[in-house]
Amino acid sequence: MAPLLLASTAKAQWLSHPDPRVPRDPAGKAILTAPAPKALDGRPDLSGVWHVQPEPLEEKQKRFGPDVGRFSTIGMEAETVSMYAADILANYEPGEIVMTAEAEALYQRRREGQELSPTTRCLPASVPRATLLSEAFKIVQTPGLTLVIHELDGFPRQIYTDGRPVLKRIEFPSWLGYSLGRWDNDTFVVDTIGFNDKSWLDGRGHPHSEDLHITERYRRRDVGHLDVEFTIEDPKTYNKPISFKVTHLLELDSDIIEYFCNEGEKDFVHIVK
Repeated sequence: MAPLLLASTAKAQWLSHPDPRVPRDPAGKAILTAPAPKALDGRPDLSGVWHVQPEPLEEKQKRFGPDVGRFSTIGMEAETVSMYAADILANYEPGEIVMTAEAEALYQRRREGQELSPTTRCLPASVPRATLLSEAFKIVQTPGLTLVIHELDGFPRQIYTDGRPVLKRIEFPSWLGYSLGRWDNDTFVVDTIGFNDKSWLDGRGHPHSEDLHITERYRRRDVGHLDVEFTIEDPKTYNKPISFKVTHLLELDSDIIEYFCNEGEKDFVHIVK
């Protein structure tokens, strides 16, 4: 897993102000298994501060080897991240997902350290990686627009829900792409295109082209759990779509922390080329 430059807490910023939207028992304890809250339009309200639910360390060691977790940066331990942050192909058998020759060559250069991860250069982790790492993220759901604010990158991803038409071509590809959201019953479906080809899909360096299309399906199971299914499609890079599911846990009575990677960065000059 490619490390980030700055240590960061795996938890969000805990506040002394209880979230009034969260139901509580007579003793004041949050009832995280209560039904998911509703927005003014009657849809499930996804708003909140979330952190990915990590798989057990033993599961990561089984998949990636016994050294996982032996060395780590404070706040970015293996126990605080999803295994898909390290490898989006964690559920697939070797050879099941095949890259084009050009993509495979790029992947190998990254694996050999010939190309640094964007996060090592204080560039965005992008989608889906930014929500699978140690840092929390915040969803703000409003009429016509839903924001996903990555603590890691420090800026919001905009998901438009105002009925604007689907674009077949994006003039200016970007790190976070162009996202449109819609509701399928109680599931929030987000389609994103318009990515540039600079981001890594995971810490191992799996690449993608500018034809990348990511579909996310968000379902707030209850107050405390947000289930998300990712489907990654990129015919220019992979022989078939890649899918995986994660659950995010509500960070109760908390908020994300201000995070600017370039501020105080001291590691880059020590990296051996």
